[in-house]
Amino acid sequence: MTVVLLLGGLVVLVIGGELLVRGAGALARSFGMSPLVVGLTVVSFATSAPELAVTVDASLSGSPGLAVGNVVGSNITNVLLVVGVAGIILPIAVHRPVIRQDVPVMIGLSVLLLLVSLSGSVSRLDGLVLLALLVGYVVWRVVSTRRSSRDEDDGAAAPPGSPRLNALLVVVGVALLVVGARWLVAGATDVATALGLSELVIGLTVIAIGTSLPELATSVIAALRGNVEMAVGNVVGSNIFNIGAVMGIAAVVSPDGVPVEPGAVRFDIPVMIAVALALLPVAFTGFCVARWEAALFVAYYVAYVVYLLLDAAGHDALPQFSGVMLLFVIPITVLTLVVLTSYEVGLRRGRRAAEADEARRAGPAE
Repeated sequence: MTVVLLLGGLVVLVIGGELLVRGAGALARSFGMSPLVVGLTVVSFATSAPELAVTVDASLSGSPGLAVGNVVGSNITNVLLVVGVAGIILPIAVHRPVIRQDVPVMIGLSVLLLLVSLSGSVSRLDGLVLLALLVGYVVWRVVSTRRSSRDEDDGAAAPPGSPRLNALLVVVGVALLVVGARWLVAGATDVATALGLSELVIGLTVIAIGTSLPELATSVIAALRGNVEMAVGNVVGSNIFNIGAVMGIAAVVSPDGVPVEPGAVRFDIPVMIAVALALLPVAFTGFCVARWEAALFVAYYVAYVVYLLLDAAGHDALPQFSGVMLLFVIPITVLTLVVLTSYEVGLRRGRRAAEADEARRAGPAE
């Protein structure tokens, strides 16, 4: 039965992701919205539905480790695994507004979650603040993107298909994503529980991967269809929704808020912040996530999961593994990103200086 749940969930996820991408992309054109803003809002909220269901249910049933681990683990999974896999399939172009506006919002909410968690729980008031910030972000993003879409209208014709049909595709796609994710989570949780893993570790790994599969399916299918705007927007927007809506609603509906384990405050939430920060220089260099950068993301995700499993098992190899990561792999990666970012900044300054020089020379001639 577990095998049937795992395989059936995977098939349903792929079908749901295809329908969601097709319907949402068509709706974007129908209502004059870019695929980017649809990915940041509609698709992100839809693909965050499994996280919302799992987190709220875990909070109300007295399993705070699952609730916190699901949100934090999903955000880590979205950046490292989802962007990584989609970027390996097809190098992902990243629009400037995402780097300048949406990624900083994701980083800010991640830092805010750490700050409110220092007290040991995310209270109802904290949840209301997270929800209010999310609503403000969505309103601002939709208004600003619709304005820029009108300013930069490329004159493309609306896609075939009626808005009702496209909306139906979105609804059916979301429903299949939720069902497929729940089947996968159920099957994987049975396996993890049998292995004796803790609630927090299960939330950070098995359930985080399971509830992030809609994002993975949507982003990979969007990349395969060449709709890279939606691929990146879906990941960044989903992370924002996970903190603002999923954690916010879970904290509001829980009588005493959502307790946060000290281990999550010391390690997992800081890792989530570091991952969000890592997306900035990677996307900034050429405004593109190259294949080697995507592969690096996937490698780091594997290392993170290995660390969690070694730590949960109390394995003797944990100190050596941690030492190699801290002393060699991470510093070399950081140095590489700093050098690439500095090189990119230098190139852009040189281009601006050359353009300004050409403009000065052309001035007297005119």
